Amino acid sequence: MTSRSVIHPVPRSSRLAAVLTAVALMVLVGSCAQMPSTDVTPIVFKPDPVTKVLESETVRTQVVERNLGVDQFRRRGPFEVSVRSGQFIRLSAKERIPADFYISALGNNAPLVILLHGYNNGKADHAYQGMHLATWGINSIVLQLPNRGSWVTHGRTLARVADYIRKRPAQFPDIDTRNILLVGHSFGASAVSFAMGQGAPVIGGVLLDPASFGKGLPTALGRIGRPVMIILADDAVFPARGREIFLNNLRGNAGELSIRGAGHEDAQFSLSDDADNQERLAFLSALTTAAISISSTGQLDYAWQSYEPAIAAGRLFDARKK
Repeated sequence: MTSRSVIHPVPRSSRLAAVLTAVALMVLVGSCAQMPSTDVTPIVFKPDPVTKVLESETVRTQVVERNLGVDQFRRRGPFEVSVRSGQFIRLSAKERIPADFYISALGNNAPLVILLHGYNNGKADHAYQGMHLATWGINSIVLQLPNRGSWVTHGRTLARVADYIRKRPAQFPDIDTRNILLVGHSFGASAVSFAMGQGAPVIGGVLLDPASFGKGLPTALGRIGRPVMIILADDAVFPARGREIFLNNLRGNAGELSIRGAGHEDAQFSLSDDADNQERLAFLSALTTAAISISSTGQLDYAWQSYEPAIAAGRLFDARKK
């Protein structure tokens, strides 16, 4: 079933004020899920002084200029989101990839994150992450691929999905098809690495507690020339299989850090998860920061600057970059 819903939880007076500033505070709820009760950011973005329109590029510039710390992105962003669940990306007459779309109210020319789950999981496990990114002005598509089998094959599929979207801007009018990022969790992060290693038309990637799959993974990582941010669980809680392979084999413009006390499953965030889980929120905010940094500047410098207070406090640790 396809659902499309936007629900506004704020009082009418606040709603009117938000409309006047071209920013609508929002919360989305799924038909069967309890929405996590995270706060909404009080930040208001200003329209372009010339065009008088609040556009994606304007917002990204203002976010970067504000030098926001990573904890700011624990809160939902200020933008409405259109949810289009139960969709398919038709790669061919016989190949349809299940996907849920989270489209930001910023509209035309917003970046896109394509997010892939890991072993024995599915797109529902990352639904809140997809929605959360869209509240910050980054469109998201959360895919469903077989949650077992060859993640090398999944990497090829992921690259084809990115290429399909890249070549069809008219079919995806809400998306800047030149500004696509790949995000993967666990074995899904290996799939992202294979996709980027074979030249998927994306500007960068984020790996959520990656686990290695496939003998050719080091070679694929060595071919990646785009920025990659690796966000790890605490290895004292859960050391993902072969996680050291990723940063060690990336060529450059890459980094990693760990989240204190986090386990492997904290890198997921469904619509029914507890929003008071600090480790899930830490993964969510670090992901959002990295996605904004890469999509806005093509680099990781903004992300590193944003992470600094949490690193100094010890909540993020073992930060390394190359």
